[in-house]
Amino acid sequence: MAAFNLTPSEPSPFILIGIPGLEAAHIWISIPFSMFYIINLLGNVMVLFVVSKEQTLHKPMHLLLCMLAITDIGMSTSVVPKALCIFWFNLTSITVGGCLTQMFFLHAVFAMQSAVLVTMAFDRYVAICNPLRYTTILTNSRIAKLGLVGLIRAVLVVLPMPVLLSRLSFCANHIIPHTYCEHIAVAKMSCGDITVNRMYGLVIAIVVNASDLTLIALSYVLIIRAILRISFKEAHQKALNTCTSHICVMLMSYTPSVFSYLTQRFGQGIASHVHVTVANFYLLVPPMLNPIIYGVKSKELREKVGKYTCRR
Repeated sequence: MAAFNLTPSEPSPFILIGIPGLEAAHIWISIPFSMFYIINLLGNVMVLFVVSKEQTLHKPMHLLLCMLAITDIGMSTSVVPKALCIFWFNLTSITVGGCLTQMFFLHAVFAMQSAVLVTMAFDRYVAICNPLRYTTILTNSRIAKLGLVGLIRAVLVVLPMPVLLSRLSFCANHIIPHTYCEHIAVAKMSCGDITVNRMYGLVIAIVVNASDLTLIALSYVLIIRAILRISFKEAHQKALNTCTSHICVMLMSYTPSVFSYLTQRFGQGIASHVHVTVANFYLLVPPMLNPIIYGVKSKELREKVGKYTCRR
């Protein structure tokens, strides 16, 4: 994992201690960790498999669901295997290069997922506010291009983060009170000034979280305005139902991540195990629930998944 070559002589590895204060309970904490991860893999792989097999599901919304499933798998996979190694085998050591690589993939996948959620909000806006032009505005090729733009943005925005950290000199204390290499937690291991690192973390939060949340909020303001103009109650209900699943996924994705970001930087009074637990929550629970939510709300996808599961 030494993707970031730091110095001619490799520094001492970092030590990830897991959930601070709850080390004695790690073996029990690993049970929900592993269960959530397995359900996440099964659910998201099922979505990818069914959409790839069924031609009738080759539509913009289902392609976005596949992108979301890939980011869900990538986000949890970048953290959970190492966390389980800590819980089960006490394998707490991780090289500096491996730590920075994990950090890069985790933040890049999160930025990519945020771009997917913005595109999904735009998809709902077009479907409700301009339904007659939906098939011409949102084609499969256009969705693929938007996904590529989101990927490029994620890489370009996140790449400087580990690069800036690799230029720091780290102190003798290499203990990180976390289950994974969180940006500020790693920066605090440095003996030097980390003002630039803190500022760049804030820039990423503004460029990714704040800007994407603003675009999503704008989409739903326009959607609500369009819904209020509809005179039929059934049409109201149908329009709201098309947005429910996306709103649930968006709230599950952004709420714990924003809380984790704020507590890491400003919540000195919050216990470490609370912060680490919440940080792991948004890497485990939303990826597990996303395919379930969309499977329940999307009749077409639900029927196709049922066809394959019943066949087996």
